[in-house]
Amino acid sequence: MNVFFDIQHLYYLPQYLPVKNALEKNGVNCHFLLYNQKELQTVLIKSVEQEKLSYTLVEDSDEARELYLQKKPHWIIFGNAFNGLKKINAFTKTALMQHGIGPKSCYYDVSKSDITYRFVEGQHRLKRLQNLFPNKVFVDTGYAKLDPIIKKTSDCINLSDLGLDPKKKTILYAPTFYPSSIECLPDDFPSLVGQYNLILKPHFFSLIKNKYKKHQALFKHWETYNNVYVSSIEETSIIPFMGVADLLFSDASSTLFEFTALNKPAIWCDFYKVRWSYRGIFKWRLNNRLDDDLKYFAKVACQTTNIKQLIHEISNQLMHPDLKEADRIATTELLTGTVDGKCSERIANFITSEI
Repeated sequence: MNVFFDIQHLYYLPQYLPVKNALEKNGVNCHFLLYNQKELQTVLIKSVEQEKLSYTLVEDSDEARELYLQKKPHWIIFGNAFNGLKKINAFTKTALMQHGIGPKSCYYDVSKSDITYRFVEGQHRLKRLQNLFPNKVFVDTGYAKLDPIIKKTSDCINLSDLGLDPKKKTILYAPTFYPSSIECLPDDFPSLVGQYNLILKPHFFSLIKNKYKKHQALFKHWETYNNVYVSSIEETSIIPFMGVADLLFSDASSTLFEFTALNKPAIWCDFYKVRWSYRGIFKWRLNNRLDDDLKYFAKVACQTTNIKQLIHEISNQLMHPDLKEADRIATTELLTGTVDGKCSERIANFITSEI
C-alpha cells in the first residue's frame, strides 16, 4: 500500500510526520511530494533528508497532478486545497489534513476543493463542516501534530543550548504572519520581560517573504538581547519549544489552541498591525479572513488588547496557571478533539481499513 503526502510548504511537515510513522508501523509505504522553493531549496532538502523521507520534488500543482496520475497511489494526503482531482479520485482516495487549527476562514473554505475525505479535530468542527459540505466524508480523529509531545517522543530542548537561563520561566511567542501583533510590540520588548526567557517562533512566511521585512528586522534586533532565542527557518516544528515553555502568547494563530490543549496558560494578543487595505471601509476583508471561531480564543487564553495588559498578564498567568484551566479543557475537547497521543494512529487505522 502506498500513501503520498502533498506538502506545499515545509512548515506543513510536523503535522504529517506522526501519521507517516503510524502508517509505516502498519507496513505502509509513505512518499512525500514537495514543491521547489528556489530561495529555500537547501533548507527543504536538508529537512526531508534529516527525517529520512522518501520524496519527489515538483515545480507546481500541474506537475504534481501528472505525477499522481502516473503513480496512482492508494491514498494522497493534502495539507491544503488542491483542485483538479476528478481523474485522480477515480483510482486514488484523497484526504485533507489541514495544516493548522486556527480561526481563519480558510480552515473551512479549503473543503470546497475536490478532496473527498477530511480528518478533523473535535465534534464542533466536524458538525460545522458536515453541514457546509454534506456530500463529503469527515472523520473526527483529533490533531495528530500534538501526538509526539503527548507521548513524550518529541525532541527535548536544553535551554542552556539556546543560550537561555534554565532557572528562569520561559515564555513562547508564536505570532502568525497576518494579521499579526509583531509590529505592535516595542523594539525593547525583550527588556520588558527580562526576568523570563523569551523564545520567538515566528510563522514561516514572516521569516522568508519580502513583504515581511519589518518582521525580520525586528527579530534580528531582538536576538541581541541575552534573554531571547529566535528560531531559524530550519526549526520547522514548534512542538519542542512548546515542551519547554511555561506560557505562550500569540495572536490569530492556531498555536493558541495547540498550546492550551497541553493545559498550559496562554495569552491572546488581540491587537494587530493591519494593512490600510484592511482598515476603515475595507475592514470587511479582515472579517472575511477571520472566522467566528476567533471567539474561542477568549475561552482558552487570557485576552489582552495592548502592551501594558500583555506584560501584566504574563506575570499573572505564570503565577496562577490554573486560572482558565476549566475553559481550556472544555474548549480543547470542542475544537482540538481528543488529546491522547493516538490521533495519528486513528488516521492510520482509517486509511488502512479503507483499502
